[in-house]
Amino acid sequence: MIVRDIKDIIGSEKEVHAKEGQWISRRMLLKDDNMGFSFHETIIKAGTKTHIHYQNHLEAVYCVAGNGKIEDLKTGEIHPIYDGIMYALNNHDDHNLYGGSEDMRLICVFNPPIKGTEHHDENGVYPLED
Repeated sequence: MIVRDIKDIIGSEKEVHAKEGQWISRRMLLKDDNMGFSFHETIIKAGTKTHIHYQNHLEAVYCVAGNGKIEDLKTGEIHPIYDGIMYALNNHDDHNLYGGSEDMRLICVFNPPIKGTEHHDENGVYPLED
């Protein structure tokens, strides 16, 4: 059984900050945990924009606090995000994620799992780890 307290993740090597400061990813389950997925709490800072295009991963996201929006760059559709909204990037969707009037707290699941040190590259992609 794996039991982790978010308080132990905050400030550790498992808390990863965006290079430009728009998000914080607290990585609670990673590839080495051998669960077949990774599990994160992510804080999207209010008033920010992040381009993301997970070409190597599928992601499901559930908002538990705050607000923002997601823009599908293929269709131009924009969806509001707030407490209770889930979205899934089931087609490796190229998108922009916007922080709203307050920080968003998101619970995220990645398949395949990430190693834990990943940052988005210039195209918004996490590399695929062997």
